[in-house]
Amino acid sequence: MTTKEEPPLSQVPRAVRVASLLSEGEELSGDEQGDEDEDEHAYEGVPNGGWHTGSLSLPHLPSGPLIPELLPHSMDGLPGGPTPITPVIKAGWLDKNPPQGSYIYQKRWVRLDAEYLQYFDSNKDAYSKRFVPVACISRVAAIGDQKLEVITNNRTFVFRAESDAERKEWIQALQQAVADQRARARLSSACPLGVLSPEPPDRSGSLELRGFKSKLYVAVVGDKVQLYKNLEEYHLGIGITFIDMSVGNVKEVDRRSFDLTTPYRIFSFLAESELEKEQWLEAMQGAIAEALSTSEVAERIWAAAHNRFCADCGAAQPDWASINLCVVICKRCAGEHRGLGAAISKVRSLKMDRKVWTETLIQALCATVTTADLAETQALLGCGAGVSCFSGDPEAPTPLDLAEQAGQTLQMEFLRNNRSTEVPRLDSLRPLEKQYSVVLPTVSHSGFLYKTASAGKLLQDRRAREEFSRRWCVLSDGILSYYENERTVAPNGEIRASEIVCLAVPPPDTHGFEHTFEVYTEGERLYLFGLESAELAREWVKCIAKAFAPPLAEELLSRDFDRLGRLPYKAGLSLQRTQEGWFSLIGSQLHAIFPEGPCEEPLQLRKLQELSIQGDSENQVLVLVERRRTLYIQGERRLDFMGWLGAIQKAAASLGDTLSEQQLGDSDIPVIIYRCVDYITQCGLTSEGIYRKCGQTSKTQRLLESLRQDARSVRLKEGEQHVDDVSSALKRFLRDLPDGLFTRVQRLAWLEASEMEDEEDKVSRYQELLAQLPPVNRATVKALISHLYCVQCFSDTNQMNTHNLAIVFGPTLFQTDGQDYKAGRVVEDLISHYVVVFNVDEEELRKQREEITAIVKMRVAGTASGTQHAGDFICTVYLEEKAAETEQHIKVPASMTAEELTLEILDRRNVGIREKDYWTCFEVNEREEAERPLHFAEKVLPILHGLGTDSYLVVKKYQSMEAMMLYLASRVGDTKHGMMKFREDRSLLGLGLPSGGFHDRYFILNSSCLRLFKEVRSHRPEKEWPIKSLKVYLGVKKKLRPPTCWGFTVVHETEKHEKQQWYLCCDTQMELREWFATFLFVQHDGLVWPSEPSRVSRVVPEVRLGSVSLIPLRGSENEMRRSVAAFTSDPLSSGDILDNSTVLEQA
Repeated sequence: MTTKEEPPLSQVPRAVRVASLLSEGEELSGDEQGDEDEDEHAYEGVPNGGWHTGSLSLPHLPSGPLIPELLPHSMDGLPGGPTPITPVIKAGWLDKNPPQGSYIYQKRWVRLDAEYLQYFDSNKDAYSKRFVPVACISRVAAIGDQKLEVITNNRTFVFRAESDAERKEWIQALQQAVADQRARARLSSACPLGVLSPEPPDRSGSLELRGFKSKLYVAVVGDKVQLYKNLEEYHLGIGITFIDMSVGNVKEVDRRSFDLTTPYRIFSFLAESELEKEQWLEAMQGAIAEALSTSEVAERIWAAAHNRFCADCGAAQPDWASINLCVVICKRCAGEHRGLGAAISKVRSLKMDRKVWTETLIQALCATVTTADLAETQALLGCGAGVSCFSGDPEAPTPLDLAEQAGQTLQMEFLRNNRSTEVPRLDSLRPLEKQYSVVLPTVSHSGFLYKTASAGKLLQDRRAREEFSRRWCVLSDGILSYYENERTVAPNGEIRASEIVCLAVPPPDTHGFEHTFEVYTEGERLYLFGLESAELAREWVKCIAKAFAPPLAEELLSRDFDRLGRLPYKAGLSLQRTQEGWFSLIGSQLHAIFPEGPCEEPLQLRKLQELSIQGDSENQVLVLVERRRTLYIQGERRLDFMGWLGAIQKAAASLGDTLSEQQLGDSDIPVIIYRCVDYITQCGLTSEGIYRKCGQTSKTQRLLESLRQDARSVRLKEGEQHVDDVSSALKRFLRDLPDGLFTRVQRLAWLEASEMEDEEDKVSRYQELLAQLPPVNRATVKALISHLYCVQCFSDTNQMNTHNLAIVFGPTLFQTDGQDYKAGRVVEDLISHYVVVFNVDEEELRKQREEITAIVKMRVAGTASGTQHAGDFICTVYLEEKAAETEQHIKVPASMTAEELTLEILDRRNVGIREKDYWTCFEVNEREEAERPLHFAEKVLPILHGLGTDSYLVVKKYQSMEAMMLYLASRVGDTKHGMMKFREDRSLLGLGLPSGGFHDRYFILNSSCLRLFKEVRSHRPEKEWPIKSLKVYLGVKKKLRPPTCWGFTVVHETEKHEKQQWYLCCDTQMELREWFATFLFVQHDGLVWPSEPSRVSRVVPEVRLGSVSLIPLRGSENEMRRSVAAFTSDPLSSGDILDNSTVLEQA
């Protein structure tokens, strides 16, 4: 029978059938058959064994006596794979007898090549129903009726041809293939028994495959995935089919399943566990990498005769090499070299590690035994010569420099690859032990680690010991590779140091192994490694850190860290561009190294004034505010950013129950004390029985738990928390301190001091004991007694005088049962002698009284909003513009002025004020499209209470102040008069002008009032307002259609606290500046800007190591000015039409 000619690919029908991979008599039935039918629709239009026209060009095989013209197997024609294309010896249709011995023969497409005998359902199928290795065939014989037998050690396959002639051709072809196979086996020195030893699988085991009743045995061998019915057939070598991974791709589907996708079929596998699935994925991805490797380098190296055999065992065509020893080795010997460690032999693949093989390295391998000088260098290194030894020549201090000076490129390549090599030292009296390499600049290390499957999310749950797999790991040349064992040549996977973005060390016993570390990569993957030995784990962490951290961040490696990595950030005045910095977290300190500027002082995370997250879920920004500096860390990569976020939040939280372990403020006072004291100062000074009355137990407990967890994020609001609940929480916290506020060691000394009769001696003793307290305890005692001093000042209202407060706080602070009167006497003495004991000066006492008086006045007057954040008056202030990156959160006491607020904001951002820099705080009203520069002496707290939801504060340069100062200095008199466009807010005033537009009016402004006249000749003013009751805002909202762009809004507050509002417009910008300057002059008695030089300019902090802001200013004065002004552009520099926004910038 002659072989039928196959149709061209263009004529292959699109509708295809998914061929069963089972043998005859094992077809699916019932539900499984239904699944198979369902799969057919999924693959409709994808030929099984062929491509659509034009999608792949296949080589044309010449026909011969035993090779009829065939459609070649589709996988054989793919270029670039490492497996040589095996020519088809013979192919055609044969009838096959089922294994049950039935007389019903089934037609099969049979194909024979040098390696396998395979048969398929169709000549268009890509995957066989069965393959038999030619090496397993023991005999081929003819039997009656055109039949032939293919006999293996454990099974006989019976085929029937259509004629005796065809049967004879098949028998001859099979016998010749078997003979050739045995001849090749005899020539191989690695296989003394005459049968080629099978390549050990990278991974093998049982997997469920969709469409099959029982599990299949799957083996990943080289660049192929082989499927077997069971383990027994795997050992026999007779399988179902194999999948060439050069056309394959793997992806995970859910927890335990994954898909192997090819152009011909999708194989859906199900593993026993998630860990096993990850291991299968790694193995198959390795097979894909090997399949896509190239033989170009290998063929060039094999061109030299001495490189055609393994340097160790003599095996032919070795495809691995030791790049520092300059020898080629086979795969098995490469495993032995790998076991020695990268410090002795650096093993690389000739086919897969393409980037390693430079032209010089290829020449070095080709010239290993032919170049005398290179052989001499090898001999010297083998005897222990140091690669980095001093040569004696200052211009070329090392052998590598000498080789470069002499132009010896081969020598240079050889020396470069041996820089981290150790000479093995074998002790004949003891067994060989694995040596760990010393951490050198090239960073090499090796040893066993326990590894879990990589994850795409943070590890929230504890990983059990059973989830870790033991792997031989090698860190060399910037690559961390992990292998099945120390003898394995091909790695299961690798992590490039250049792709590592973070290295984290969880606390001991976080997972099944006591010591673990996490590696985060740019590809959003997390790798967890574990060890029992703390010393070995620490050594691995240091080596990996040195491998991926640049020299810039080397200082961060000097101490043991909890987390190390690179993150995008913005800081200082460089908010317009994102930079990448290096950070390390050590305890509660965040160390930072930036590409610009010297080493920074670490951020004390438990002393942060603010720790918040801004932005949406896709673009999150972590804001860290410490006094004098603000840092924005951006979440460019979600996985490692979330890891950093959790670690920083944990480090910034309270670590325990003692005072020193709490979140601390600027003065080393716990934030929990701040929150409670400031809230009671604002809302409870006049509350009757404050601290004597107890709050509700449940509310007190919930409040105390939230404060202990993260006091910084708690905002106490009047109406939501009762003062008695807050006071009870404070007392409970102080009573529950393990060591107490006065410490157990000094507690008795304090009580004894209270019995001293001489008051001066008693006060002196108190001062001595106070100095002996720990810093946090000492600062807390002063803050608490200062607060109680204020409380007793209002004893007429709250009924809590010094004695009553002492009765309450004595047992609380000294943790007694209340029977010891001496505890109360100590507290009473400290309150009574507060000024002397704590050395409070007059200025501090005056500010404290002013603040308390202002708070009480506001509450009595009813101006408190009722929704203001407690006590600390946290205010949001912006620098230059309203944006998330420029946002600052600052505590505003009652005594703070606008100038102090401005200086505080500039201090945080390290903005230096130069001469003629008029930095001012503005009150901006977005609804009215107007803003008002605050006078430098104006108190900020009352303004905050009056701000609406559409208003905010911003600190920026007042561009027109210099021109206004020149005008005030040159003018005569303190009055101003002239015509302006005037419009009333009819909704407020209701004066009923004939039109809602602007009208010309004549104004006179003097030191006492502002008068409005209908015209210049009028003698009686239509309206008159006291100048002290006016607030003048620059700008007029656009919907009023102002006649000019130079206008301002005036607000008048009556004695009944009713607000009236109107709008004024000037003809020129100069007029606007003159009017506004006069307003400021008469309202503030001629003091428009502070006259003290110290207030006008501050010294820019000198850049020096360890005491600078995160981004210090650099460059000339002009460059600094441009950097400061980078947040907004000057409206006059553009050609746009001037509008009200121009007025806001320039007036």
